[in-house]
Formats: sequence, C-alpha cells, structure tokens
Amino acid sequence: MSAAVSSPSRAIVPPDPIIPVSDPVAGAQPDLVRRQTRPGRWQGAGWDAFVAELAGKKVTVRVGRAAVAPFMHDGGGVIRGCPHGLVQATSTADVAAVLAAAQTHGVPVTVRGGGKTTDGESVAPGGLALDLSALSRIIAIDRKAQTVRCQAGIFWHSLAEGLRREGLDYCSAPLNLTSSVGGTLGVGGIDVNSPRLGCSADQAIALEVVTPTGRILRCSETENPEVFERVLFGYGQFGVITEATLPVRRYHPIRMQYLYYTSLRTAITDMQRLVEADAADHVAILTIMDAAITLLVAFESDERAETFAIRWRHRLAGMTESTFALRALVTYGTRPWAWREARYLLRRRMSLFPDLMKPEHLRGEWIHDRTVVFSRAVWNHWGGKEVVIPDLSSNSAKFIEAVERGNAVCRKFFPYYTLYCVGIKLFGKKPRYELSCIPADAEKFAYGCEFEPMLADLGHPASHDRIQAFKNAIYDIAPEMGLSAYRFGGVMKGYIRKIFPAEVVDRHLAMKRAADPAMILNPGVIF
Repeated sequence: MSAAVSSPSRAIVPPDPIIPVSDPVAGAQPDLVRRQTRPGRWQGAGWDAFVAELAGKKVTVRVGRAAVAPFMHDGGGVIRGCPHGLVQATSTADVAAVLAAAQTHGVPVTVRGGGKTTDGESVAPGGLALDLSALSRIIAIDRKAQTVRCQAGIFWHSLAEGLRREGLDYCSAPLNLTSSVGGTLGVGGIDVNSPRLGCSADQAIALEVVTPTGRILRCSETENPEVFERVLFGYGQFGVITEATLPVRRYHPIRMQYLYYTSLRTAITDMQRLVEADAADHVAILTIMDAAITLLVAFESDERAETFAIRWRHRLAGMTESTFALRALVTYGTRPWAWREARYLLRRRMSLFPDLMKPEHLRGEWIHDRTVVFSRAVWNHWGGKEVVIPDLSSNSAKFIEAVERGNAVCRKFFPYYTLYCVGIKLFGKKPRYELSCIPADAEKFAYGCEFEPMLADLGHPASHDRIQAFKNAIYDIAPEMGLSAYRFGGVMKGYIRKIFPAEVVDRHLAMKRAADPAMILNPGVIF
C-alpha cells in the first residue's frame, strides 16, 4: 500500500506508463516526478511449495492475521503491507534456508530488525516477512582486542547495556537506539558522535552475511571484501547481516552544553566549524521549527570541556538559554499573532528538557545511562503513530542552502516540525559510499539534515496526500542541488536515477541481479 493516494489536484497528471520489468528503477526517470514507487502486493505464485520446502528444513512459517499483524507497518506508521507469512529466525541457518528456498520458488523476502524504517522499507507487500529480532545475543566481548561480536538482530540499547556491565561502550550508533545493529549497518547509522567516528557502518570490522541465494559468508576488508563493501550501506539488497564484529571503547558519561540561535545559517556555520576542528566529542543541531535552534555540544572529559570553553565558546554566536528566552519574550511580546507558536515552543521545552535531565541519570553535570535517556526520549518526543522524516545529505559547501530550502518546505506544509542536523566523518572514497547517503562530492565530511513534521501535535490526522507531497518537495531539492539522501525506501526510490549517474545505478542493478537472480531480497526498496 502506498502512502500516495489519489486526490483532485493530481487529476491533471497523466497516468503512469507501464514500466518494463527489466528496469526496477525506471520509475525514477525525469518525466515521472510524482510516480508511485511502492510495488503492488505479490500474488502468491509458488508460496505453497516454498512453505513446504521450509517445513522440510524445520523452519516454521507462521500464517494468519494474528501472526503477521505486528509486521504490517513500520516505525513510520504510514505505509501498510500484509505479508503472506512470517519466519522468526533463531539462527543463521534459518536465514540461509529461507533465502535459498525463496530463490527457488520466487518468493519475495522482506527483512526486519527493529522495524524503525519510516517509508515502508521493512514492510512486506506480500511474500515473507523475515524477522531477525530473536538474533539478539552478545556472542563475545574481547577486552584485549577491544571488540564485541554480536548477532545482528540485537537492538543498540541492549548492546549498550551488555557493554556497560564491562565498563565499555559502542563507538558509533544511530540516534534511535531501538534500531537493530544489522539494519543500521545496512543503511549507515548516524548520531551526534558521527562527526568524530563516522557512520555506524564504517565501524564494522567483520560480518557474517547470508547472500540472497542462501550462502553463509564471513566478510571483512580482507575476507570476501566485495560482499563486505556491498552489504554496508547496501539497503538490504546484497545480503542479510546475521552477525557483526564492532570496535568498543571505554565507557564515558557525557557533559552536555546547549547553545541557542534564532538563525539556521548562523547555527550551521558554527556547527561546521566545531565539526571540522574536532572541537567537541558530540555535536549536532536540534530545532523546534526555525524559531528555537539548539546547538548541542557534549564532552567526555573535563579537559575537552575546558579546552572548548577557552578556545571556542567566545567565537560562537550561540546564546545562553536565559538570553534566548529574554529575546524570545521581546520578539513574541510585540507579535501577538505569533503567540500560538510561542506557547508551542514553551510547551515543547517544558516537556523535553526534564526528560533529558532526569535526576536518576545525572551526577552533577554528567549524564550517565545516556543510552536509556536517548532511546526513550527520541521516541517519546519525536515519535508517534505516524512519523515522516525525509532528509538530505550534502557536502560542506551546499549544506546551509539545502537546510534553508528544506526548512522553507516544512514551513509551507506544517505548523510544527523539527530539524536534526549532524556532520559525518568520512573514511576516504570507499565503494560502500557509491550509492548511499554519502554524496559523491563530499570530502572528509558530509552533512545530513532530517526534516520531521510533528504530526502528533497537529490536533488532527495529516492526509497521506499532504505527507506524500511534503516528502516529494524535500526530495526534489536533491537533484536540483546535487545532493543525496539517507532513506532510500518508498518515494525515495523514484529519485535514484535523478540523483545518481545512470552508469552507477545500472552497475549496481547488474550487481544486484548477479547476487540475487530471482530479485527476491527486499524488493522495491531500491531495485
């Protein structure tokens, strides 16, 4: 089921032409600006033989609405889809059996970890939903090598809790720690420490991968490196990650500081200066519309915090909270027509900050148990029944314009929204970056911004037409400016040939067909 539905405003648009099966990304041609890209529901040919083969291999396929209902939507809550059945894998062998049988019988397989996609990428429009959440063990922690080996279905907060008992921590994880490790490595994984440590996928040391034909491979930069490079940032097209070996480090609580701005351009300029000078351990921007812009800077030691205070604080235009509040009081006091917005800003501040600063997680100025704080707060304050987060990524020079243009789209479509901006350290020109959120023209650092309307605060449901138009308007910016994006599912599929050179897309499509002859693994996400 697509998020796009018919409306009177679309009546003047000619019907979509029939797209040849030979080109799964043909829907991204320049003349198809508003094409529906979610595939229709798979009709079930070969399903019974597929189920019978798995039964012979002691793999249970659960069917019926009660079994599949929890998997009919994802974290975004906008896209719906009903799989024919569900397998909850308990071993790598289960995953291999499923994919081998799926190739034989032509059954599409949609893989799901934490289900925190927002555009239906982990929702199965028919076929099989393959749930990896039971693959959730920490297999081994090697303190000497400073690594952890874990199953890929484990959620980041569970991994963090296991490491914490050993006084250790992950290096780079997504902001939403209810995501799975394997799913994160497949799309990138970006957090407030990405300016120093890069994407989560760049931290991977070794992987266990099940190929789309059911082969089980160990992969690293030296062992099956071509598979290693393709499954990282591969959006689930080239294999299913079932285990991962990641670096760990000593656990550090963090000391957070907040700087406030009324100008996006000024805040982003300051953020980029801090990122590229490695002036803080964690840096990001989080806003309430473009009216209250917060630059978050955090430190893992007193020394880093003191150095920042001496060398950087006076160079930044950010205000203290009290100064910002006084300025806002003057501004809104003379603009009674904007008092509704002022009340919303105050209400958000009064609900959000106490949750981030609960005394049970604080010792003085230091936040402990930050994984609990962040994983809970992200979904409490930015989640809801429906979550829509289109995004853009760019090189350093284009980022301010990209955010300003995206902000204008947000202002046009929704009264309340938030922006989340972060820098991303790069590690050279790796093959994994080629068809991903990392722009081809980015050097040393890339930058990303998420644009999220606060749908739960509207007071009424947002129509799917409006949501789709909003996402289209954000993603339209990418080909116009030469940018990339983080979420490739749903509507984003329709922009791939606009954003990436045809030679790159065609080469990846050829690699997909070679790795997945029946094109059954996560169909419709990219190919």
